[in-house]
Amino acid sequence: MDLQDYIDSKNITKYHLSQISGVPKTTVIDICSGKSSLQRCSARTVQQLAKALGCTMEYLMSLDTPNTNYDNETGLPNNKEYLERDLPPYLQSSLENMIVSWEIVDSGKTDYHWDLSWSELNADINSAETEQEISSEQAWYLREKYLRIKRGD
Repeated sequence: MDLQDYIDSKNITKYHLSQISGVPKTTVIDICSGKSSLQRCSARTVQQLAKALGCTMEYLMSLDTPNTNYDNETGLPNNKEYLERDLPPYLQSSLENMIVSWEIVDSGKTDYHWDLSWSELNADINSAETEQEISSEQAWYLREKYLRIKRGD
């Protein structure tokens, strides 16, 4: 159970918890989403939340489990699949062709069109990046995931 589960069990909204505790709403939201940790909060903040929730500070701290959904350094999601959204149609088509080719190759069979799919996807990623239809971050994500190349190779 985390803080969000606990306040849900008490039928309290994040906004209401902010109001009754005096803790800023953004802080409550960040803690509940896992973006921030109770471990990094001041003792005063933890005390205010505990008092508002009718529990001890120790119990509240026991709810603070590390959230692996976000990178602690950057605050960005660890799951990068959001970088595959809103791709140009031609790039999406190339991705789908490459996925099919990799499935054939990974099953141990020969795909005579693998090199064509790979080259087409590589060219489409480069084109989309150059034309600023996708960001450099998206381009490298797609290269690493679908072309199976790493930066610096």
